[in-house]
Amino acid sequence: MKGNVLESIIGAVVLIVAVFFIYFAYVSSGEKIKEGYVITARFDDVSGLAAGSDVKMNGIKVGIVKSLRLDENYQAKIELLIKDSIKIPTDSSLSITTDGLMGNKFVSIAAGFSDEKLKPNEEVELTRSAVNLEKLIDKFALGGDSKKED
Repeated sequence: MKGNVLESIIGAVVLIVAVFFIYFAYVSSGEKIKEGYVITARFDDVSGLAAGSDVKMNGIKVGIVKSLRLDENYQAKIELLIKDSIKIPTDSSLSITTDGLMGNKFVSIAAGFSDEKLKPNEEVELTRSAVNLEKLIDKFALGGDSKKED
């Protein structure tokens, strides 16, 4: 009987600690952006990017990727939901980058210097696609050219 009570107390403590960690993970998972304005951009390759991925400017989260789809020219067209308080210059550029070597992909905004700001539903013209690590390794392994010529 005494062992069962002790096991029950230890089990309850473990359960409480597990709930605390789940709550802490949820709270610290980052700012949730639900309102803002949408801008679009086109990329040749968005490998590893997904709806809900972060949009960052100077390392600070300013939005999320709202959606990804192919356009009529088979380019990836993405919609970004940007916080209302962030105004992006029209000559800014977007790139898809990674948090560290094996981290999550996100869209990085390099702010331009224009006094004009992007309006809702406008498209960013200057973009740089994701770097595909597998293609780079393939090029390196084959001596700089991934296509063998006869």
